[in-house]
Amino acid sequence: MNFAPEIASSGLSVTGPVRENNQDSIHLPGPSHSPELGWLYAVADGMGGYSGGEIASRLTLDTLNKAYSRLDHPDPKFLRTAVESANLFVYQKAQQLGMGRMGTTLTAAYILGNMLYLAHVGDSRAYLIRNQKASCLTADHTVVGDMMRAKLIPQDKVRTHAQRSKLTKAIGLGMFVQPDFTSHRLAEGDSLVLCTDGLWSVIQDDDFARVTSRESTPESVARELIELALYRETDDNASAVVFHISKISEPAADSIQKKPIKWINFLGKFSR
Repeated sequence: MNFAPEIASSGLSVTGPVRENNQDSIHLPGPSHSPELGWLYAVADGMGGYSGGEIASRLTLDTLNKAYSRLDHPDPKFLRTAVESANLFVYQKAQQLGMGRMGTTLTAAYILGNMLYLAHVGDSRAYLIRNQKASCLTADHTVVGDMMRAKLIPQDKVRTHAQRSKLTKAIGLGMFVQPDFTSHRLAEGDSLVLCTDGLWSVIQDDDFARVTSRESTPESVARELIELALYRETDDNASAVVFHISKISEPAADSIQKKPIKWINFLGKFSR
């Protein structure tokens, strides 16, 4: 039975005009990727002094990719153990290096058949563009995100709020973390964008729909989004992973829970 959709993808990450180094990392399927095992994409936005953020984001995506490479059959449940492993690995590495707190956001997408499975921690985002409309599939784990969901501030103030980057969850800042795991049914013609907050903070949802609908390839979409973020003077690293589903094959069973795992979360609130 064939679970492999036809997907074109591309990604781009830049340091931006303000930061001295790029703490973002991105992941796309490599040459050894096996379509029958599903498709894995991810973005991570590191945090920590000196090179701590770069280390955290890279280690997280490396751990995720290694977990995928060990699959002998398609299984979205690997995301759960991979996120657990990445969180503990980054936490332990910070202790070994004496770097105190270092961590990263993570938004990972695993596509199997006509299903999209998301693992999400922090304030990077996943956007679905369908019929020229963009919708955000993730919830920001930030102080401002909590305020917006509590209706203390309107949604249109999130991007410009002074505490926009004050995270309430991240990979690696404690021994435990409580990610969001969700699943979504895909359709032929869908496009998806995974991005860090250096991108979405200066690009509106309508812009994601407009650029994705206008450009002809994932590569040109990623490039246009990054150029737009730079033109609008983003104050952070900016990264985008773009993929377009041109054909859906056999449907995959929806075998991942839609509710977050009820793990204990000892993390407080902190800023990058």
